[in-house]
Amino acid sequence: MKGKIVLAVLAGALACLVPLLDGGKTTAREADSKGTFTLAWSEYPSWSVFGVASEKGLINGDKGKMGKLEEKWGVDIELKLLDYDGCINAFASKACDAACLTNMDTLSPALARKSVSIMPTSTSFGADACIVVGINDLDELKKHTVYGLTESVSDYAFSRILEKNGKNPADYKFEKLDPAEAARVMQTKAKNIDAIMVWNPFVLQTLNQRKDAKVLFDSTKIPEEIIDMVIVGDDVLKKSGGTEFACCVADCYYEFNKMLEDPSKRKGLLEDLGKKFSSLNADDMDKCCQQTRFYKTPDDALKLITSDKFKKTMKIVVDNYTRRKVIKEEPKIGYGSAKDAPDAQFRIDPTYIQMVKDKK
Repeated sequence: MKGKIVLAVLAGALACLVPLLDGGKTTAREADSKGTFTLAWSEYPSWSVFGVASEKGLINGDKGKMGKLEEKWGVDIELKLLDYDGCINAFASKACDAACLTNMDTLSPALARKSVSIMPTSTSFGADACIVVGINDLDELKKHTVYGLTESVSDYAFSRILEKNGKNPADYKFEKLDPAEAARVMQTKAKNIDAIMVWNPFVLQTLNQRKDAKVLFDSTKIPEEIIDMVIVGDDVLKKSGGTEFACCVADCYYEFNKMLEDPSKRKGLLEDLGKKFSSLNADDMDKCCQQTRFYKTPDDALKLITSDKFKKTMKIVVDNYTRRKVIKEEPKIGYGSAKDAPDAQFRIDPTYIQMVKDKK
């Protein structure tokens, strides 16, 4: 009997030693974990941040493994790399807890699943463009078919920029074509393809391939209307660990941007981002980041989403999608915490950015 007691004591002592031998990580990863949450992302400059951040140890995108920020917040983040449509569908069907989506592409999923923007990551500032060959102005463009993805960010930018220039989008021919294919046919000088509306990397690639091509107009004409975000299900935020998950995602993004601002690390990190984003080199990736302006700090993000201007912008976005019947009905948009906007279907909430800022 005494032998059994001695063995039990030794076993208990050995169990206590294990977390010490691995630096205490076992304790942090097992005892403090509030669950595993999934984040779906696609290759885009400010969303590729999460893929590179996983490689750098800020988080660990594999289920059951944790980087230093996951340990800090006590959550396990599993990254799911999908194409962009896949991210939209996964979020809408609740196949993921959170997804990297634009403000306009969240409108439709929000009708079926209450959605919360926990942070903006970037805005298109030239990353969406109408590229033409042999066309000099908007009046000439009427005579040509513009190829791009209908009911997409490109379509939104096309219609909005025409409207801002006093033109009626209905007077222009916009035909559906996948942006990768639209860029390819223009780059190979296919006949009758002289106008496309696409986003990066296709903008940059096409201009590099065809020296006779030029940008007729781009998203600099509609500043801070196209906003890249991280969207989390309202149902997820209500779960145990949901708040910590949102904070960990935001913390990861801002910590990576600190690294990116370090001159000694910038080129290497741009190269790493470029590998995630159509295999671009550091110089091209730097240009992409200029055309996709990052909200690098909590203050940058809070300045955007708490402004009256942003509320007006969201009204413009919703009106555009409703008028053109891209969405079947208008979702209820709210601002602030769940208490501030309990009935909102799509809520822009600064709570988690503020919590990350306050915890620094």
